[in-house]
Amino acid sequence: MIIVLKHGATRDEIDHVVQKIKERGLTPHVSEGKERTIIGVIGDERSIQNLPLSVFPGVEKVMPILSPYKLVSREFKNDDTLVEVGPASAGIKIGGKRLHVMAGPCAVESLERLMIVAEAVCAAGATILRGGAFKPRTSPHTFQGLGSEGLEHLVEAKKKTGLPIVTEVLDTRDVELVAGSADILQIGTRNMQNFRLLTEVGQTDKPVMLKRGLSATIKEFLLAAEYIMKEGNHRVILCERGIRTFETQTRNTLDLAAVPVLKKLSHLPVIVDPSHATGKWELVAPMAKAAIAAGADGLMIEVHANPEDALSDGEESLKPPKFQAMMQELKKIAVAVGREL
Repeated sequence: MIIVLKHGATRDEIDHVVQKIKERGLTPHVSEGKERTIIGVIGDERSIQNLPLSVFPGVEKVMPILSPYKLVSREFKNDDTLVEVGPASAGIKIGGKRLHVMAGPCAVESLERLMIVAEAVCAAGATILRGGAFKPRTSPHTFQGLGSEGLEHLVEAKKKTGLPIVTEVLDTRDVELVAGSADILQIGTRNMQNFRLLTEVGQTDKPVMLKRGLSATIKEFLLAAEYIMKEGNHRVILCERGIRTFETQTRNTLDLAAVPVLKKLSHLPVIVDPSHATGKWELVAPMAKAAIAAGADGLMIEVHANPEDALSDGEESLKPPKFQAMMQELKKIAVAVGREL
Protein backbone atom coordinates (compact mmCIF):
# COMPACT_ATOMS: atom_id res chain seq x y z
CA MET A 1 0.00 0.00 0.00
CA ILE A 2 0.96 3.64 -0.20
CA ILE A 3 0.24 6.29 2.38
CA VAL A 4 -0.22 9.74 0.88
CA LEU A 5 0.59 12.54 3.29
CA LYS A 6 -1.03 15.96 3.25
CA HIS A 7 0.70 18.89 1.62
CA GLY A 8 2.87 20.45 4.32
CA ALA A 9 2.99 17.36 6.56
CA THR A 10 5.61 17.90 9.25
CA ARG A 11 8.72 15.80 9.79
CA ASP A 12 7.31 14.63 13.14
CA GLU A 13 4.11 13.44 11.45
CA ILE A 14 6.07 11.57 8.78
CA ASP A 15 8.36 9.98 11.38
CA HIS A 16 5.37 8.93 13.48
CA VAL A 17 3.80 7.02 10.57
CA VAL A 18 7.16 5.42 9.69
CA GLN A 19 7.68 4.29 13.27
CA LYS A 20 4.23 2.69 13.52
CA ILE A 21 4.84 0.77 10.28
CA LYS A 22 8.19 -0.50 11.53
CA GLU A 23 6.62 -1.60 14.82
CA ARG A 24 4.36 -3.93 12.84
CA GLY A 25 7.36 -5.55 11.14
CA LEU A 26 6.92 -3.88 7.75
CA THR A 27 9.37 -1.80 5.73
CA PRO A 28 8.50 1.83 4.92
CA HIS A 29 9.98 3.57 1.86
CA VAL A 30 9.60 7.35 1.92
CA SER A 31 9.38 9.26 -1.35
CA GLU A 32 9.33 13.05 -1.09
CA GLY A 33 7.89 14.61 -4.26
CA LYS A 34 7.31 18.19 -5.29
CA GLU A 35 3.76 18.33 -3.92
CA ARG A 36 3.36 15.32 -1.64
CA THR A 37 5.30 12.89 0.49
CA ILE A 38 4.37 9.25 -0.05
CA ILE A 39 5.27 6.29 2.13
CA GLY A 40 5.32 2.89 0.45
CA VAL A 41 4.70 -0.07 2.74
CA ILE A 42 6.37 -3.35 1.82
CA GLY A 43 5.60 -6.64 3.57
CA ASP A 44 2.60 -8.60 4.81
CA GLU A 45 0.00 -5.85 5.09
CA ARG A 46 -2.31 -8.02 7.20
CA SER A 47 -0.31 -6.89 10.23
CA ILE A 48 -1.59 -3.31 9.80
CA GLN A 49 -5.15 -4.05 8.74
CA ASN A 50 -6.42 -2.85 12.12
CA LEU A 51 -4.12 0.17 12.25
CA PRO A 52 -6.22 3.29 11.46
CA LEU A 53 -3.56 4.94 9.31
CA SER A 54 -6.08 7.22 7.58
CA VAL A 55 -6.69 9.13 10.83
CA PHE A 56 -3.02 9.61 11.70
CA PRO A 57 -1.94 13.29 11.83
CA GLY A 58 -0.68 14.41 8.42
CA VAL A 59 -2.17 11.47 6.48
CA GLU A 60 -4.40 12.35 3.54
CA LYS A 61 -5.31 8.86 2.27
CA VAL A 62 -4.25 5.23 2.18
CA MET A 63 -4.28 3.39 -1.15
CA PRO A 64 -3.41 -0.12 -2.33
CA ILE A 65 -0.72 -0.57 -4.99
CA LEU A 66 -2.23 -2.87 -7.58
CA SER A 67 0.89 -3.57 -9.65
CA PRO A 68 3.21 -6.39 -8.50
CA TYR A 69 6.18 -4.02 -8.61
CA LYS A 70 5.47 -1.60 -5.80
CA LEU A 71 8.40 0.80 -5.40
CA VAL A 72 9.13 0.92 -9.13
CA SER A 73 5.60 1.89 -10.12
CA ARG A 74 4.07 5.27 -10.93
CA GLU A 75 1.53 4.51 -8.21
CA PHE A 76 4.31 4.82 -5.63
CA LYS A 77 5.93 7.87 -7.19
CA ASN A 78 4.41 9.96 -9.94
CA ASP A 79 7.36 12.32 -10.43
CA ASP A 80 10.20 11.14 -12.66
CA THR A 81 13.20 9.91 -10.70
CA LEU A 82 16.47 11.72 -11.41
CA VAL A 83 19.50 9.53 -10.77
CA GLU A 84 22.51 11.62 -9.84
CA VAL A 85 25.84 10.19 -11.00
CA GLY A 86 29.18 11.15 -9.52
CA PRO A 87 29.68 14.24 -7.36
CA ALA A 88 26.94 16.85 -7.30
CA SER A 89 29.38 19.31 -8.87
CA ALA A 90 29.39 17.18 -12.04
CA GLY A 91 25.71 17.96 -12.59
CA ILE A 92 24.93 14.57 -14.15
CA LYS A 93 21.31 13.61 -13.48
CA ILE A 94 19.86 10.86 -15.64
CA GLY A 95 16.15 11.25 -16.22
CA GLY A 96 15.94 15.01 -16.61
CA LYS A 97 15.72 17.24 -19.66
CA ARG A 98 19.34 16.64 -20.57
CA LEU A 99 20.21 13.38 -22.29
CA HIS A 100 23.35 11.49 -21.25
CA VAL A 101 25.48 9.21 -23.40
CA MET A 102 27.59 6.42 -21.91
CA ALA A 103 30.31 5.51 -24.39
CA GLY A 104 33.48 3.47 -24.55
CA PRO A 105 34.82 0.04 -25.45
CA CYS A 106 32.90 -3.15 -24.76
CA ALA A 107 35.91 -4.46 -22.84
CA VAL A 108 38.89 -2.75 -21.24
CA GLU A 109 41.78 -4.28 -23.20
CA SER A 110 44.72 -2.10 -22.14
CA LEU A 111 45.29 1.30 -20.58
CA GLU A 112 46.60 2.72 -23.86
CA ARG A 113 43.58 1.59 -25.90
CA LEU A 114 41.16 2.76 -23.23
CA MET A 115 42.72 6.22 -23.03
CA ILE A 116 42.43 6.75 -26.78
CA VAL A 117 38.71 5.99 -26.72
CA ALA A 118 38.01 7.79 -23.43
CA GLU A 119 39.52 11.04 -24.68
CA ALA A 120 37.70 10.73 -28.01
CA VAL A 121 34.22 10.15 -26.55
CA CYS A 122 34.76 12.89 -23.99
CA ALA A 123 35.66 15.37 -26.73
CA ALA A 124 32.57 14.28 -28.71
CA GLY A 125 30.20 14.99 -25.81
CA ALA A 126 29.77 11.72 -23.93
CA THR A 127 29.19 12.31 -20.23
CA ILE A 128 29.91 8.82 -18.86
CA LEU A 129 32.64 6.32 -19.74
CA ARG A 130 31.63 2.70 -20.26
CA GLY A 131 34.02 -0.25 -20.30
CA GLY A 132 33.90 -3.84 -19.11
CA ALA A 133 36.53 -4.96 -16.62
CA PHE A 134 34.73 -8.25 -15.95
CA LYS A 135 33.17 -9.69 -19.10
CA PRO A 136 30.36 -12.29 -19.20
CA ARG A 137 30.94 -14.23 -22.42
CA THR A 138 28.84 -16.95 -24.00
CA SER A 139 31.95 -19.04 -24.65
CA PRO A 140 34.36 -19.75 -21.77
CA HIS A 141 37.24 -19.70 -24.26
CA THR A 142 36.84 -16.03 -25.25
CA PHE A 143 38.30 -12.95 -23.56
CA GLN A 144 36.86 -12.60 -20.05
CA GLY A 145 38.21 -9.14 -19.23
CA LEU A 146 41.14 -7.87 -17.20
CA GLY A 147 39.29 -7.94 -13.87
CA SER A 148 40.75 -5.71 -11.16
CA GLU A 149 43.44 -4.47 -13.56
CA GLY A 150 40.69 -3.25 -15.86
CA LEU A 151 39.11 -1.34 -12.98
CA GLU A 152 42.43 0.37 -12.34
CA HIS A 153 42.61 1.42 -15.99
CA LEU A 154 39.08 2.83 -15.81
CA VAL A 155 40.02 4.89 -12.75
CA GLU A 156 43.03 6.27 -14.63
CA ALA A 157 40.83 7.20 -17.57
CA LYS A 158 38.40 8.92 -15.20
CA LYS A 159 41.25 10.98 -13.73
CA LYS A 160 42.33 12.01 -17.22
CA THR A 161 38.90 12.87 -18.66
CA GLY A 162 36.72 13.55 -15.62
CA LEU A 163 34.08 11.12 -16.95
CA PRO A 164 32.27 8.97 -14.35
CA ILE A 165 32.53 5.20 -14.89
CA VAL A 166 29.89 2.57 -15.57
CA THR A 167 31.07 -1.04 -15.53
CA GLU A 168 29.51 -4.44 -14.97
CA VAL A 169 29.57 -6.49 -11.79
CA LEU A 170 29.04 -10.22 -12.28
CA ASP A 171 29.35 -11.75 -8.85
CA THR A 172 28.19 -10.92 -5.33
CA ARG A 173 31.81 -11.41 -4.21
CA ASP A 174 32.93 -8.55 -6.48
CA VAL A 175 30.31 -5.93 -5.58
CA GLU A 176 32.48 -4.18 -3.00
CA LEU A 177 35.50 -4.21 -5.32
CA VAL A 178 33.62 -2.81 -8.32
CA ALA A 179 31.72 -0.27 -6.22
CA GLY A 180 35.07 1.05 -5.00
CA SER A 181 35.92 2.17 -8.55
CA ALA A 182 32.68 2.57 -10.49
CA ASP A 183 30.17 5.41 -10.34
CA ILE A 184 27.41 3.19 -11.78
CA LEU A 185 27.13 -0.56 -11.22
CA GLN A 186 25.90 -2.35 -14.32
CA ILE A 187 23.81 -5.50 -14.05
CA GLY A 188 23.99 -7.20 -17.44
CA THR A 189 21.27 -9.00 -19.33
CA ARG A 190 22.44 -12.45 -18.21
CA ASN A 191 22.19 -11.41 -14.56
CA MET A 192 18.86 -9.57 -14.69
CA GLN A 193 17.29 -12.32 -12.58
CA ASN A 194 20.32 -13.11 -10.45
CA PHE A 195 18.37 -12.20 -7.35
CA ARG A 196 21.28 -12.57 -4.92
CA LEU A 197 23.27 -10.09 -7.00
CA LEU A 198 20.32 -7.69 -7.28
CA THR A 199 19.90 -7.79 -3.51
CA GLU A 200 23.61 -7.14 -2.99
CA VAL A 201 23.80 -4.08 -5.25
CA GLY A 202 20.57 -2.87 -3.66
CA GLN A 203 22.49 -2.54 -0.41
CA THR A 204 25.10 -0.21 -1.91
CA ASP A 205 24.87 3.56 -2.29
CA LYS A 206 25.87 3.50 -5.96
CA PRO A 207 23.47 3.97 -8.89
CA VAL A 208 22.61 0.70 -10.62
CA MET A 209 22.00 0.33 -14.35
CA LEU A 210 19.83 -2.73 -14.91
CA LYS A 211 19.77 -4.24 -18.40
CA ARG A 212 16.71 -6.09 -19.65
CA GLY A 213 17.14 -9.86 -19.93
CA LEU A 214 17.39 -11.58 -23.30
CA SER A 215 13.85 -12.96 -23.10
CA ALA A 216 12.41 -10.93 -20.24
CA THR A 217 8.96 -9.40 -20.32
CA ILE A 218 8.56 -5.83 -19.16
CA LYS A 219 6.86 -7.11 -16.01
CA GLU A 220 9.85 -9.36 -15.22
CA PHE A 221 12.19 -6.46 -15.95
CA LEU A 222 10.42 -4.15 -13.51
CA LEU A 223 10.23 -6.84 -10.85
CA ALA A 224 14.01 -7.26 -11.13
CA ALA A 225 14.35 -3.52 -10.46
CA GLU A 226 12.05 -4.00 -7.47
CA TYR A 227 14.58 -6.39 -5.93
CA ILE A 228 17.17 -3.61 -5.95
CA MET A 229 14.86 -0.91 -4.64
CA LYS A 230 13.46 -3.14 -1.91
CA GLU A 231 16.91 -3.10 -0.30
CA GLY A 232 16.84 0.70 -0.08
CA ASN A 233 18.72 1.70 -3.22
CA HIS A 234 16.30 3.75 -5.32
CA ARG A 235 18.95 4.99 -7.77
CA VAL A 236 18.08 2.56 -10.56
CA ILE A 237 18.41 3.15 -14.31
CA LEU A 238 16.60 0.81 -16.70
CA CYS A 239 18.33 -0.17 -19.96
CA GLU A 240 16.57 -1.62 -23.00
CA ARG A 241 19.20 -3.54 -25.00
CA GLY A 242 17.15 -5.72 -27.30
CA ILE A 243 15.43 -9.06 -26.77
CA ARG A 244 15.76 -12.44 -28.42
CA THR A 245 13.25 -13.12 -31.19
CA PHE A 246 13.12 -15.25 -34.36
CA GLU A 247 14.86 -12.53 -36.43
CA THR A 248 18.45 -13.27 -37.45
CA GLN A 249 19.40 -10.14 -39.39
CA THR A 250 20.27 -8.35 -36.16
CA ARG A 251 21.92 -9.61 -32.99
CA ASN A 252 18.74 -8.95 -31.02
CA THR A 253 15.46 -7.14 -31.67
CA LEU A 254 15.44 -3.62 -30.22
CA ASP A 255 12.09 -3.15 -28.49
CA LEU A 256 11.70 0.60 -28.81
CA ALA A 257 8.07 0.37 -27.70
CA ALA A 258 9.46 -0.65 -24.31
CA VAL A 259 10.74 2.89 -23.77
CA PRO A 260 7.35 4.68 -23.58
CA VAL A 261 5.79 1.65 -21.89
CA LEU A 262 8.42 1.64 -19.14
CA LYS A 263 8.10 5.38 -18.66
CA LYS A 264 4.34 5.03 -18.33
CA LEU A 265 4.52 2.21 -15.79
CA SER A 266 7.57 3.37 -13.84
CA HIS A 267 9.14 6.58 -12.59
CA LEU A 268 12.69 5.29 -13.24
CA PRO A 269 14.86 6.69 -16.06
CA VAL A 270 15.22 4.58 -19.20
CA ILE A 271 18.22 4.41 -21.53
CA VAL A 272 18.80 2.37 -24.70
CA ASP A 273 21.81 0.33 -25.84
CA PRO A 274 21.58 0.17 -29.66
CA SER A 275 25.02 -1.45 -29.93
CA HIS A 276 24.06 -4.72 -28.26
CA ALA A 277 20.55 -4.53 -29.65
CA THR A 278 21.59 -4.51 -33.29
CA GLY A 279 25.07 -6.06 -33.26
CA LYS A 280 26.03 -4.06 -36.36
CA TRP A 281 27.83 -0.72 -36.22
CA GLU A 282 25.98 0.71 -39.21
CA LEU A 283 22.65 0.28 -37.38
CA VAL A 284 23.76 1.96 -34.16
CA ALA A 285 23.24 5.59 -35.22
CA PRO A 286 19.76 5.08 -36.76
CA MET A 287 18.55 3.21 -33.68
CA ALA A 288 20.15 5.75 -31.35
CA LYS A 289 18.16 8.49 -33.10
CA ALA A 290 14.98 6.44 -32.87
CA ALA A 291 15.57 5.80 -29.17
CA ILE A 292 15.83 9.53 -28.42
CA ALA A 293 12.69 10.17 -30.46
CA ALA A 294 10.90 7.44 -28.49
CA GLY A 295 11.65 9.20 -25.20
CA ALA A 296 14.82 7.54 -23.91
CA ASP A 297 16.76 9.47 -21.25
CA GLY A 298 20.12 8.45 -22.66
CA LEU A 299 22.16 5.95 -24.63
CA MET A 300 24.90 3.39 -24.15
CA ILE A 301 27.24 3.18 -27.15
CA GLU A 302 30.24 0.98 -27.85
CA VAL A 303 33.24 2.80 -29.32
CA HIS A 304 36.60 1.32 -30.31
CA ALA A 305 39.54 2.92 -32.13
CA ASN A 306 40.27 -0.23 -34.11
CA PRO A 307 37.19 -2.49 -34.10
CA GLU A 308 38.76 -5.17 -36.30
CA ASP A 309 41.27 -5.84 -33.51
CA ALA A 310 38.75 -5.62 -30.66
CA LEU A 311 38.73 -8.51 -28.21
CA SER A 312 34.96 -8.19 -27.77
CA ASP A 313 32.07 -6.96 -29.96
CA GLY A 314 34.14 -5.18 -32.60
CA GLU A 315 31.40 -5.64 -35.19
CA GLU A 316 29.03 -3.36 -33.29
CA SER A 317 31.55 -0.72 -32.21
CA LEU A 318 31.73 2.74 -33.76
CA LYS A 319 35.07 4.30 -34.57
CA PRO A 320 35.59 7.67 -32.83
CA PRO A 321 34.90 9.77 -35.98
CA LYS A 322 31.62 7.91 -36.55
CA PHE A 323 30.70 8.43 -32.90
CA GLN A 324 31.42 12.14 -33.13
CA ALA A 325 29.28 12.47 -36.27
CA MET A 326 26.43 10.57 -34.59
CA MET A 327 26.56 12.87 -31.54
CA GLN A 328 26.11 15.90 -33.79
CA GLU A 329 23.09 14.29 -35.46
CA LEU A 330 21.58 13.33 -32.11
CA LYS A 331 21.59 16.95 -30.98
CA LYS A 332 19.05 17.74 -33.70
CA ILE A 333 16.77 14.92 -32.58
CA ALA A 334 17.08 16.00 -28.96
CA VAL A 335 15.99 19.56 -29.78
CA ALA A 336 13.08 18.26 -31.83
CA VAL A 337 11.68 16.36 -28.84
CA GLY A 338 12.34 19.10 -26.29
CA ARG A 339 15.52 17.62 -24.82
CA GLU A 340 19.18 18.66 -24.63
CA LEU A 341 22.37 16.76 -25.45
